[in-house]
Amino acid sequence: MVAAKKTKKTHESINNRLALVMKSGKLIIIANNCPPLRKSEIEYYAMLAKVGVHHYNGNNVDLGTACGKYFRVCCLSIIDPGDSDIIKSMPGEH
Repeated sequence: MVAAKKTKKTHESINNRLALVMKSGKLIIIANNCPPLRKSEIEYYAMLAKVGVHHYNGNNVDLGTACGKYFRVCCLSIIDPGDSDIIKSMPGEH
């Protein structure tokens, strides 16, 4: 019963992330140690939504630290870049 509850929670969190990508993402950043299945799902949905994907050159701990968080971040979505030019500065993006 505990394993089923954890699986359901994990599945719901993946669905929430993918829904966020489909709705309002401008850029997706994925850590290099993201599980392959999750990475391929995110890349697929990002391609459908015509959203850029950047593969971060560091693991999920490094990505979390770069975000200023004290936890691991496997992937993140840039919804509103604000005043920064992060989307323009990505290689391959126009």
